[in-house]
Amino acid sequence: MKKQNILDSLDLAMKICNQAGVDYADIRIVEMSDEVLKVRNGLLSEIVNSKNLGYGIRVIAGGAWGFASSANLHSQEITNTVRRAIQIANASAMKINKRVKLAAEPIWIDRWATPYIIDPFKVSYDEKLQLLYSTEEILRNNDPRVKSAWAYLSIAKEHQWFASSEGSRIEQEIVRSGAEIGVSVSDGNEIQRRTFPASSGQYLQGGYEVILGLKLKENAAKTRDEALSLLTAPPCPSGERELIILGSQLALQIHESIGHATELDRVLGLEANYAGRSFVDLEKKGRFQYGSRYLNIIADSTMPQGLATYGYDDDGVRPERYHVIKEGVFQTYLTNRELAHNIGETRSRGCNRAEGWQNIPIIRMPNLSLAAGDATLAELIADTKDGIMVDGIKCWSIDQYRYNFQFGMEIGWHIQNGKIVGPVKDPCYQGITPEFWGRLVGVADEEHWHLWGVPNCGKGQPGQRAEMSHGTAPSKFSKVSIGYKQA
Repeated sequence: MKKQNILDSLDLAMKICNQAGVDYADIRIVEMSDEVLKVRNGLLSEIVNSKNLGYGIRVIAGGAWGFASSANLHSQEITNTVRRAIQIANASAMKINKRVKLAAEPIWIDRWATPYIIDPFKVSYDEKLQLLYSTEEILRNNDPRVKSAWAYLSIAKEHQWFASSEGSRIEQEIVRSGAEIGVSVSDGNEIQRRTFPASSGQYLQGGYEVILGLKLKENAAKTRDEALSLLTAPPCPSGERELIILGSQLALQIHESIGHATELDRVLGLEANYAGRSFVDLEKKGRFQYGSRYLNIIADSTMPQGLATYGYDDDGVRPERYHVIKEGVFQTYLTNRELAHNIGETRSRGCNRAEGWQNIPIIRMPNLSLAAGDATLAELIADTKDGIMVDGIKCWSIDQYRYNFQFGMEIGWHIQNGKIVGPVKDPCYQGITPEFWGRLVGVADEEHWHLWGVPNCGKGQPGQRAEMSHGTAPSKFSKVSIGYKQA
């Protein structure tokens, strides 16, 4: 669709809303492009190439929200969609106990785009498939113990135009790229698996250079060999031990026990259908000891290559960098314009996002990272008398208040007297969120710090998917309950 037609559609929607006298309105026009290629056991097992364009319109009328969406950008359909959103708001206004109040936000007229070197949509299928086939062949290596091997890549481009009745006009283009390789092996008695770079792949904002930078072929043999080593490795020893968690698993730990727990809609009970509520009640703001002094969690949707990096959220709010937890003390929640006043803040933290054009924005995690410490991984290992180092998520669970959890891992390494003595299979650890983070005793330095992408975080009812990143460095915990869990 021509850009002028897009701009005319924005103006038409806002004109109709202003004429109707609504309290507030915005429109998001979103064009999504997605491509997925997957090779498994020498065959092309999945190919996706999709594009869609549509818009969602939000209004506040009578103090209540109304939302409607459509894939038809003809002027009459835009008029009908706006009227439908207003009708929904008016109907909702008859049942509300409290009027919607939006935190103030400046008027923004801007354009923001992901920087990248190689447009992933302009790289040929032949080049992409050659990378996947050659990598997957190394994973199989004609070894009969390799029962399944796969290589996968995914690229996406989101082009969004936003307009509000307050006067903001924002255009954004976000490009995300990522890949995963993995292998499942068996000796007839058990099955083990190993993935790279992480158990759900690695994704960043950027172009095809992201996929090339993962060095899939170069890491295929190591991935296979680690999986095979687990077939003869001993089970993970059980008991209370020191624990070192490597990057991608620590990212998931942050995601589940801190990220979701600090979303304000969960705390207020406005989100509970999907993955529950939170133990981090309003009384904890600014005073709760979430973990040890080594726990510094920073929200930052301005950081380069983060999956949740953007110029503006779907409220039209420009994001900022801030501490969610500082030296172990909980500081503040993840908010949007509607809920910020519930915690005495006058501006949103810029966390409102929707999947595509057909969904209403909800609070989603920004990029949420553990600040680097001052140790090396070698020093963390050398300082461990009897512990386990783990990597690669295999299975996990967490309760409906983000309080009790357990994680089963792909692989562990037994450490005794400061040295790695060998791999162990099926390690599992469990804990209670504040007690677990209170046992954080060391974080590796900037040299070991890495940004991990989560491409498929689910939330809401109906469910929505969102992307975000978590920066981590290998970290050590004391006295963690560790055991063996065959999944």
